[in-house]
Amino acid sequence: MSGVRLHQKLENNIGLLIFGILFVASIGGAAQVVPALFQDSLQQPGVNTVPYTAAELDGRDIYMRESCGVCHTQHIRPLLAEVERYGPYSRAGEFVYDRPFLWGSKRTGPDLHRIGGKYSDEWHWIHMMDPRAVVPDSIMPAYPWLADAPANRGNDIDKRMRALQKLGHPYNDEEIADAAASLEGLTEMDVLIIYLQGMGDTVDPDAADDHGGHGG
Repeated sequence: MSGVRLHQKLENNIGLLIFGILFVASIGGAAQVVPALFQDSLQQPGVNTVPYTAAELDGRDIYMRESCGVCHTQHIRPLLAEVERYGPYSRAGEFVYDRPFLWGSKRTGPDLHRIGGKYSDEWHWIHMMDPRAVVPDSIMPAYPWLADAPANRGNDIDKRMRALQKLGHPYNDEEIADAAASLEGLTEMDVLIIYLQGMGDTVDPDAADDHGGHGG
């Protein structure tokens, strides 16, 4: 059967066409996924990568709840323009304890993967309350309600940490038992800022001065 006749047969048989598409797509998907399953460097935490503290974990959940990932990425690509602007490019081992990943795909705002320590806590507080007070051209909305809402609002931080423990995050029972107490007196604004200030401190010290990359 010639290639043209085979192509015509596929086009005229919807079921066969769908099967062909799925078959080819599965081969491509397997070629990308299967090798990663056997590459230890993609599954081992980086040199400074540790599980999130209770405050960071609560702040991260607020980051997701408020849809911050719609406008901000958390993944610096190994491109010269990106590492010069944001810092060392992201390594796989830095995301071992991220469930789910918050890489994102759209940058209405800047990438935040190395934002930790770049600005003071006070700057972040003002930025959340009134973004244009510190960035005049910002189109980011304000989040004043975070300053009044208590952290761990659902009183379930221990359950969240316990679930992550079952998935392999190395929390011990004492850390989980003390989690709720460590958040007492904090607001959602506080823990969100704590989360942001901790971002980027997982970079390998050997890569801290790595501003190289491959241009497109």
